Amino acid sequence: MGNKSLMSLTFKPLLTFLLGTVGLGIGAAPLGIHLASGEVPAPQVGTKASLKPVSAASADIPFHSLEFDSQAEQQILELANRSRRQAGAPPLTMDSGLSRAARVHAQAMLEAHQLSHQFNGESSLPQRLAAATQLQLDQEGENVALDMDPAEAEQHLMLSPPHRANLLNPAYNVVGMGVIRSGDRLYVVQDFGHALPNYSLPDIKERIAASVQHARRNTNAADLPRRDLASADDTACSMAHADKLATPAVHQLSERYTVLTFTSLHPETLPTGSEHAIASHNLRSFSIGACYARTETYPTGVYWVVLSLE
Repeated sequence: MGNKSLMSLTFKPLLTFLLGTVGLGIGAAPLGIHLASGEVPAPQVGTKASLKPVSAASADIPFHSLEFDSQAEQQILELANRSRRQAGAPPLTMDSGLSRAARVHAQAMLEAHQLSHQFNGESSLPQRLAAATQLQLDQEGENVALDMDPAEAEQHLMLSPPHRANLLNPAYNVVGMGVIRSGDRLYVVQDFGHALPNYSLPDIKERIAASVQHARRNTNAADLPRRDLASADDTACSMAHADKLATPAVHQLSERYTVLTFTSLHPETLPTGSEHAIASHNLRSFSIGACYARTETYPTGVYWVVLSLE
C-alpha cells in the first residue's frame, strides 16, 4: 500500500441558537429565560499524535520559498470529486481562502515532521478557516495525510472510514487543498466546509419575518404587522460586540416589549422554545433587529437577532 499516514477531523454542526431574556411587558411579572442547546463536538481522528510546538513564524514564510504542488492539489480535487460523483454526492468547489489555510497547515506539518490537526500555538480548525476565508461555514472537517503521490493519497484516504466519510460527506460543498512536497513524499491537507448563502441583513430579516408568520399560522393565529424599531439593529450589534445575548440594551428593550434574542445561521428556523411567545393572540406587532459578526464564540460568523413582540 506504500508508505503513508492519515488523520481526519470532523466538526459536527452546533445548534446555533440561544433564547435570551424575555420581558412580558409593562405591569407583568418579569420572566428570565436563558436556554442553550447543542454540543461541543469531540474531534474524530484516525490516529493519535503528540503535539509539538510550531514556529511562530511558520505562517509568515513566503509561499514561493516552499514547494507547494498546485498540480497535485488540483489532481486530488479531481479524484475527490470523481469519488463523490460515484457516491451521488455533489462536487466540491475549491476555495482560495480555504486552500491558503490548508497550505499553512501543511507547512506546519512539514516543519514538525508529523501529522496533526492542531499543533501547540496553532489555532483550532474553525478559527484557522475563519481567518482565511469570508465564507460563512456551519460545518468543517479536515483530512491530513503523508503519502507518495496524489493517486495513492486518494486511494488510502478512501480506504479509511473516517477519511472516506469526510471526502464523501454530501453536506460539504467547498474545500481547500494544501500539498507540499518533501523529497519523494507529499504532505496533504484537505480542509472541508459547508458554505451557507451570503444573506444581506434585509434578506435575513425578511426570512425571519416569514418564519414568524409561518409559526403563527401553524397555531391558527393571525399574521402580525411588522414595525421595525430604530434601535433594533443597534441592540443586536450590542450582543455581537459583547459576544453574549444579555446586554444592557436588550434589558432596556425588554422593559417595553417581549424580547427573544438568539443567534442563527438558518433564518428559516426559529429557536425551539420560542413558539409559545410568538403564537400569543395578544400580540399586536413585531420587530426584528439583526447584526452579523464573527466573535470568539462564533469564529466563522453568525447572525445575532433581536425579535421584539408587542
